[in-house]
Amino acid sequence: MTGAATSQDPLPSEAVPLHAASLKSALTYPQGSFGRVEVVDSAGSTNSDLVASASDPQQHVPDLSVLIANAQPAGLGRLGRSWEVPAGSAMISSVFLHPGEQAASSPRSVPDFAQTGYGWLSVLAGVALCDSLRTLTGIPAELKWPNDVVIKGRKLAGILAQVVPAGPRAPLGLGVVVGVGVNVSLTAEALPTERATSLLVEGVAELDRNVLLPAYLNKFAALYQDFVAVGGHADRPLSSGPSLMEMMGEFMGTLGQAVRAELPGGAVVHGIATGLRLDGSLVVREENGTEQIVSAGDVIHLRRTDSEGGVHYA
Repeated sequence: MTGAATSQDPLPSEAVPLHAASLKSALTYPQGSFGRVEVVDSAGSTNSDLVASASDPQQHVPDLSVLIANAQPAGLGRLGRSWEVPAGSAMISSVFLHPGEQAASSPRSVPDFAQTGYGWLSVLAGVALCDSLRTLTGIPAELKWPNDVVIKGRKLAGILAQVVPAGPRAPLGLGVVVGVGVNVSLTAEALPTERATSLLVEGVAELDRNVLLPAYLNKFAALYQDFVAVGGHADRPLSSGPSLMEMMGEFMGTLGQAVRAELPGGAVVHGIATGLRLDGSLVVREENGTEQIVSAGDVIHLRRTDSEGGVHYA
């Protein structure tokens, strides 16, 4: 991402620096639930670095370990795409999750983590991010399946989940790293496309990542622990009341939309997004009534137009 900022707008380099000590205090006991907090000036990719550490049999990376970076010159997006932003301009974090370890350490008996639960961990992160941003800033953040957070259709944040090879953790099941990148202080000129936005562009007053990160991460940790407690079943009520599937419905802007789903193999599906299955895949109902299940791919929200020739979407 490149671009020039206007003289009136704060440059990314003028962003409030990350304060490692205050972040660690806010995210660990008694204020937070994270087992390990690492704050670095730069990480090639927080996801890749955390996956490598968690995969190393010589290291023990506990459940709910978080890596936070000020800059990420080799960031990753979905489907192997790159994601790069100027130092200090984004909220960058990756969390290692090991549901089996979380369940084993619980003082109460909890069910085994369902295989379908892994597909919901990125949705869980999106719910936590939307909820924390709405509460803290008032912006109408919503989810766009499978892993974007958008404001009025423009991308604010991306979420990437990566499976960690089981290795010595095999008896307790898979590990997953969930990374989130939020455009914070990028100016309109610095954004990569017209379909992107930032907290600065949206007029948000609170741009301090030392405030934004704990709000999101502590919400994420609380939801994750509740989700593990119900065995990773998205349709079971959490301790806060609604199920993760119900919470998702509050924030998922894709549902009810006319969409075009571009699948990895090149196939394209058109229809109305009607819901999510228990494994987190998207259900799209085509015009002829056939339901297609979309497990991966790019989903584009379409705009309906009515004409003499019928209904069209573009």
